[in-house]
Amino acid sequence: MLKLARVALCTAFALSSLPSVHAQSSSPDALVKRTVEEVLDILRADKRVQAGNLEHIARLMEEKVAPHFDFARMTRLAVGRSWREATPVQRETLVREFRTLLVRSYSAAFTFYRGISVEYRPFRMGSGDQEATVNTLIRLPGGAQPIAVDYDMTLTDGQWKVFDVRIDGASLVINYRNLFAQEIQRGGIEGLIKSLIDKNAGALPTAARQ
Repeated sequence: MLKLARVALCTAFALSSLPSVHAQSSSPDALVKRTVEEVLDILRADKRVQAGNLEHIARLMEEKVAPHFDFARMTRLAVGRSWREATPVQRETLVREFRTLLVRSYSAAFTFYRGISVEYRPFRMGSGDQEATVNTLIRLPGGAQPIAVDYDMTLTDGQWKVFDVRIDGASLVINYRNLFAQEIQRGGIEGLIKSLIDKNAGALPTAARQ
């Protein structure tokens, strides 16, 4: 349970620290570093974040972070081979519900945020590369073991977007692919959609809102 909580916290931080829109000439690592530091400043100063206002946190993530994910690619990768069997309407619904799940479910992890610092690892990218991985190390307070957070990014319409986040080597997309496969085996694509809708309905409990 402790490990799951730490993974959720680091994933939430990873989701929050993605680059905002900048010129294509900016490198992925520079965008990540600049934005991570901006996010850290916000987290230290925002009283509603510190108070655990989940609705406020989710709204911040939706407005400031979500536009910088390639959710369509993330969903396609997470659904796997069954994506080919989904209708256009089902695909649209899957992307929408998966986006909502990621934003809302990890908002709660910010209520545990205290004293995180980030180390940026050496980065190399070839000229003309359309994909890149930015490696960082999240240092938790109290001497806890640091956690590696790696951003797999792709250049889409002149903007760098994240299509996977790996926590200590564990892929967020693959983790969901395993979960989605179980739902698809039980109830097909419609079963997966229903499961996502149900999860989203309970991802941001009213009682926890402030």
